[in-house]
Amino acid sequence: MYLTAEVKKGIFEKHGKSEHDNGSPESQIALFTLRIKHLTDHLKENKKDNATRRSLVLLVGKRRRLLDYLKKKDIERYRAIIKELNIRK
Repeated sequence: MYLTAEVKKGIFEKHGKSEHDNGSPESQIALFTLRIKHLTDHLKENKKDNATRRSLVLLVGKRRRLLDYLKKKDIERYRAIIKELNIRK
């Protein structure tokens, strides 16, 4: 499995306030980005997997909404997470 407890813990340590901070927008955006990258790689090999394609689109939408929320609340945190994760608008 690509998303183990250790991987999640590392993401939350790096992007959240602590290793148990899984509710902050930064940590959720980082987790969604990892999942999006994994699904994108899967879809490169399995082009006809429409169920995965749909879940990828939904996940990108969730991340976009979180990024919009963060942009509205604190523009500096938004810029930092965009730069750190190399997400383009």
